[in-house]
Amino acid sequence: MSNAHSQDVARTTLQLLALGALILGSFWILWPFLAAGTWATTIVVAGWPLLLRIQRWLGGRRSLAVAAMTIALLLLLVVPLYLAIDTIVGNAQQIAESAARLTTLVAGKPPGWVEGLPLVGATVAERWHELASAGPEGLAAHLAPVARSLVLWFVSQVGSIGLLLVHFLLTVIIAAILFANGEAAARGADRFARRLAGPRGENLLHLAAQAVRAVALGVVVTALLQAAFSWIGFVVAGVPFAPILTAMIFVLAVAQVGAVPVLLGAVVWVYTVRGAAWGIGFLVWAIFCGTFDNFLRPMLIRHGAADLRGRDRWPGRVRRGRAVHRSGGAGGGVHAPRRLGLGDAA
Repeated sequence: MSNAHSQDVARTTLQLLALGALILGSFWILWPFLAAGTWATTIVVAGWPLLLRIQRWLGGRRSLAVAAMTIALLLLLVVPLYLAIDTIVGNAQQIAESAARLTTLVAGKPPGWVEGLPLVGATVAERWHELASAGPEGLAAHLAPVARSLVLWFVSQVGSIGLLLVHFLLTVIIAAILFANGEAAARGADRFARRLAGPRGENLLHLAAQAVRAVALGVVVTALLQAAFSWIGFVVAGVPFAPILTAMIFVLAVAQVGAVPVLLGAVVWVYTVRGAAWGIGFLVWAIFCGTFDNFLRPMLIRHGAADLRGRDRWPGRVRRGRAVHRSGGAGGGVHAPRRLGLGDAA
């Protein structure tokens, strides 16, 4: 009896080890795709009502709606790149002139207050005098290592940008697949949550989908408005590289960093180049653009959450695999997870 029990323990242990190795191996294989899959799922849950609306506009053809959403996602990559390249090409002469002026750059004598700085004033003033007496050639020799480091950093960042582009394209591909098969994915997620934690797990899944939809509405719409209002201020004040700065504000707003870092630099430029009157006016506009997200984003998130809570009162209902629109017509079967977001939209 003890021998049979030992064999059962050994068999169970080996089975658990094999199962653990299989799980770890699966995660190791899927690791490069987890981030893209997570972003794609978030995009699909947030954009599902828009997909269904486009599908209705296109006569109920899902393939055309998926193609339109995929093209829109790709434009999020292509348009900023085009604006950046167009800005660089349009200011190529200015960039070349600035680079040429570096070869004749001469450091003047330091102001008197520099030496009076506590702790570092004497050292900074001494180094400043050395650069001033060295002339353009000596200054170029001192700046050469810094320039080399900047070039190496830029090359490394280009590699990171390439990896980011690959992840973005992978996210778009996964999102297109989920857009095309959203109902099946919703049923699978619903079954998994129900198997994992029963009805409570299913409700938690629905609440998570509602949160994703509401937060996406608040964050993205607020970022778009911040970028748009900031762009208006850049154009009126004549700030250079306005398209690139606008794209940076949108990205920082989506990342929850905010538009303040970019707007502060623009305020300094306007004060320096356009004068105090323009600087004060742009500062007021920058304060407005950098702070209105504090009340607009929560309002949009609250509105989105309330809209989703009231979805049960909508005429449209979701059946397994198909949606019943206001005009009628039902796909047979059991109700799919309506709150998950992969169903009909108002």
